[in-house]
Amino acid sequence: MSDVIVVGAGVVGAACAYYAARAGLDVTVIDRGPVAGGTTGSGEGNVLVSDKEPGPELELAVLSNRLWRTLAGHGGFEFEAKGGLVVAETSEIQRRLVDLAAKQDVEHAVVPAGALRDYEPHLAPGLAGGVFYPQDAQVQPMLAAATLLKHGADKYGRGTLRLRLGVGVTGFIRSGERVTGVRTTHGDVLGGAVVNAAGTWGGEVAALAGVRLPVLPRRGFILVTEPLSEPLIRHKVYTAAYVTNVASDSAGLETSAVVEGTVAGTVLIGASRERVGFDRTTSVPVLARLAGQAVALFPVLRGVRVIRSYCGFRPYCPDHLPVIGADPRVPGLYHACGHEGAGIGLAPATGHLLAQVLSGARPDLDLSPFRPDRFPEEAS
Repeated sequence: MSDVIVVGAGVVGAACAYYAARAGLDVTVIDRGPVAGGTTGSGEGNVLVSDKEPGPELELAVLSNRLWRTLAGHGGFEFEAKGGLVVAETSEIQRRLVDLAAKQDVEHAVVPAGALRDYEPHLAPGLAGGVFYPQDAQVQPMLAAATLLKHGADKYGRGTLRLRLGVGVTGFIRSGERVTGVRTTHGDVLGGAVVNAAGTWGGEVAALAGVRLPVLPRRGFILVTEPLSEPLIRHKVYTAAYVTNVASDSAGLETSAVVEGTVAGTVLIGASRERVGFDRTTSVPVLARLAGQAVALFPVLRGVRVIRSYCGFRPYCPDHLPVIGADPRVPGLYHACGHEGAGIGLAPATGHLLAQVLSGARPDLDLSPFRPDRFPEEAS
């Protein structure tokens, strides 16, 4: 019997397992697929503070940013502290970016139009300026999840952290009202607590316990270019429309230019958002739109070939905040899901705070904005 069962082996589940093991708890991680087989494996690896409005999510992002840098110092992570440059097409948009940066109260530098090419020499002419965020970073998401699990298993005692992959959760075991384990396709697994870190499928796992979490899939596509012999793009670069799209409640298609290089030499191009269920059908018009926006921002990319595309599903909650903490409706059940497109960046803070709750310590941040029972009971 484990102290904690974590349902989900994506980066959030891996972080929950790592920090729980570090806190001295025995952990079993269960996933119906492989490590990082869901949303994590379809992400860009964003570790951002720049796209967060002032408030609880930004506080979570700042804490997580600090934890990512500590983790990266342990080795095994492909972590790039590259910084992020948000650019404005008009003077009015630049004014809004500067106002937002002042309210965020995080490290930043206002970049006038004439200085943009000091940051990114290949940017298109005619942009009105931007804001540079040195804390923004990127991590290889699949490697990050695997490394967190490996470090948790290797560093905190043999057998402290166990993986059970290819095992689907089908229900919950209870003693009275309290959850004491899960039923799976490979038998029952007992535990002192269960953490729902199932990402986009977090609502489905919660429903097995008889509670509602309105987590919905929000599809996004990414283009990947051929590896380049010399880096063209130094930072994570995106237009101000990306911030607007992140905060949008629209179910329809929204796109904004997001462009960055990788250690492998490829360039990643995003970002699109739309709520179409779990439909993985490749949309050529969306891919063409992303490519056009990227070329408008970086004309040099016009001569670069795209070698593949992929899509994933962001776990979207109606108020754009993740669900983190104990579920008062079901004793013994905890949640760590609903991070939308920020799960990779917010994973360490989520795991750290949840491990504090599980071990009886006072969490470093107030978790009440992320409470699982904050949503109305009627269907969304």
